[in-house]
Amino acid sequence: MDRLEAFEKMLAGIQQKAEYEKQQMDILKAEGKEKTATYRQYAGNRMIYKTMLDKYREYGLID
Repeated sequence: MDRLEAFEKMLAGIQQKAEYEKQQMDILKAEGKEKTATYRQYAGNRMIYKTMLDKYREYGLID
């Protein structure tokens, strides 16, 4: 696997994970479970994903 292929695979994984965790957070929020460890873990993960994706945008790697 070359670097570009590895990057594309990693990027797709991050985007999928970010979307999945957002959906899970929406479900937990609708159930009033914003203070659970799971919700907070998803929130922390999403901050990391956002930071990574923002850096990719900054360097013109994604739109």
